[in-house]
Amino acid sequence: MRSRAWLLAGAGLLAAAAGPAHGADAPPTAPGTPSLQYAVRDLGTLGGTRSEATAIDGGTVVGSSLTSGDATEHAFAYDLRRHTMTDLGTLGDSSRATGVAGDHVVGESDLPAGGPTHGFVYDLRTRRLVDIGTLGGSSTHITGLDGDTVVGDSSLSGDAVTHAFAYSLRTGTMTDLGSLAGPSGTSTAAAVSGTTVVGSSSLPNAPATTHGYAYSLRTRTMTDLGTLGGSSSTADDVSGPTVVGQSRTSGNSLSGYAYDLRTGVRTDLGFHFLTGQLVSGNTVVGGDSLLCSTYDLTTRTTATIGSGRGVTEARHINGNFIAGDNFAPNSFAFVARADNGAFTYLPSLGGLDSAAAQVDRRGVVAGSAALPPTDPAASNGPLHATVWTPHPAAGDSRRPGGSA
Repeated sequence: MRSRAWLLAGAGLLAAAAGPAHGADAPPTAPGTPSLQYAVRDLGTLGGTRSEATAIDGGTVVGSSLTSGDATEHAFAYDLRRHTMTDLGTLGDSSRATGVAGDHVVGESDLPAGGPTHGFVYDLRTRRLVDIGTLGGSSTHITGLDGDTVVGDSSLSGDAVTHAFAYSLRTGTMTDLGSLAGPSGTSTAAAVSGTTVVGSSSLPNAPATTHGYAYSLRTRTMTDLGTLGGSSSTADDVSGPTVVGQSRTSGNSLSGYAYDLRTGVRTDLGFHFLTGQLVSGNTVVGGDSLLCSTYDLTTRTTATIGSGRGVTEARHINGNFIAGDNFAPNSFAFVARADNGAFTYLPSLGGLDSAAAQVDRRGVVAGSAALPPTDPAASNGPLHATVWTPHPAAGDSRRPGGSA
């Protein structure tokens, strides 16, 4: 597995030969709402030329980096307070960290000799790397983490069927979530919030059709979330009792939706929330393959995020903060506020391109940014894992994210 940031690097960072960063591809002007001010920090690498950050929690950022000589890719954890990067090792070959909660880092690693991929948990206190195993098949894929629950997909014995799973960091046990079609059906997990896992599952007698589901880890029951009148749907994110996803409508078009698990009420969000649905509290974020918008489930109001130039995509929402990328045509990382519309293009490391991955509740963003190019005809050097930290407000001596 390779993330979008690695793909940017492999593709020449979108515009490696597009001219210097001071040319026409510079970031567009931010909207008129006053923006936040951010400092940028290069987290470095594990000795190789490239790295990327994928998640942040408290004072810890995780991701992956090429090692010395660019020989292989290893997961890392970076301590923002001590300014240290720790190599988390592997289960045999390369590894990638995808999430962090407290002292636990989760990710995936390839087994030796070109073997399959397994999920792992790394304990930052004991410095122990644990293979979480599978549901009987050869591989696992991690897709979400909340508190002490990891979710993802695993193949069953024989590798013919894949089921969603939930893994408890507390007990070290993996639970098969099954499917809406029973043991022979397929399911995937997209996200977890508290004791609720959401994802998509095949249906009885309709293996090619999926419906979004919500699985309660408390009652061990899977609920079919239905559709907006069409044949299929997905469930892509969850926050508290609210699930968001995509659905076919009665007219066979596609639309975003929000589903309240307490009341069973489904809200059609329209085509502006067709892709990349995310939710935090009462705020839904999504896109229409061009613009990115927010929807307030309390006031039922919609607002557009960003400059309106190019393609804007949200990657993560946490509280009032939204992090994502604007392609215009290069990739420019941004952070926005859902409550007042403030929008900030995040500063670079000297190159042109950048990519946001996650934002914490204080507005600290983790992602990747390009170094200055060594070729004067290029716009970007290699990508490095990056953290962007908001400047303290006037008179506030606190340092968000533990930055110096």
